[in-house]
Amino acid sequence: MGVTEALALAVAAAVAGAVNSVAGGGSLISFPALIAAGFAPIPANVTNTVALWPGYAAGSWAYRPELAQQSSRVAKLAPACIAGAAGGSFLLLATPPAAFEAIVPFLIYGACGAMLLQRRLSAVAQRHQLHGAGRRAATALHGSVFLLALYGAYFGAGLGILLLAVLLVLLPDDIQRANALKGLLSAIINSIAVGWFALFGPVSWPAAAVMAAGSLIGGYGGVGIARRLGADRLRLAVVLYGAAAGTVLLVRAAQA
Repeated sequence: MGVTEALALAVAAAVAGAVNSVAGGGSLISFPALIAAGFAPIPANVTNTVALWPGYAAGSWAYRPELAQQSSRVAKLAPACIAGAAGGSFLLLATPPAAFEAIVPFLIYGACGAMLLQRRLSAVAQRHQLHGAGRRAATALHGSVFLLALYGAYFGAGLGILLLAVLLVLLPDDIQRANALKGLLSAIINSIAVGWFALFGPVSWPAAAVMAAGSLIGGYGGVGIARRLGADRLRLAVVLYGAAAGTVLLVRAAQA
């Protein structure tokens, strides 16, 4: 990896960190950047997961006040996060590279769709909150978190958007506390995936280190710029970028 590629990956990760802080969906920027740098899809995916982990951890640290009274929720949902993330991590590394390359464009399109509809999903979720702690709601919550953890470890783009929508529907709470819980659950999911990929995955550690630094810088320093741009414009820009990257990968897979 040359200096130019390292700088490009650091910038992409910095932008991804800022996007994750404001709107979510930063992987739609950092993952295609790794592909453009010449990484195959599976190495790009596992390296991206490792690289963006510090941003999730930092976000959870910043949300400490909103998480202070939610330790019981975290304890109850952590097993579903761990089990789903372990399954998704194993499934990713068990997927043949050609098969993963074929489905990646559609995973990106799905994440773009979730991001484009983020505001609507949040509004609908808040209107349809299932108040109470009934067995049906608890089962739905744990099952949904497990499936999203499976997806999050397998690919992950758009995980935060979907997870927040589920929490808003199935937990009676305000959006800030739900967002804090979403961030911590995402950090747990990513921690399991990072541990698995570090042991068994084709992680490019030089690229991951460069991008991790960029992600931290972007997460802290880029938030002001991203906020001045506005969440809606930022969301649209990321969706357009992600859709273009997905189309390039789809054409490449069709020509292979």
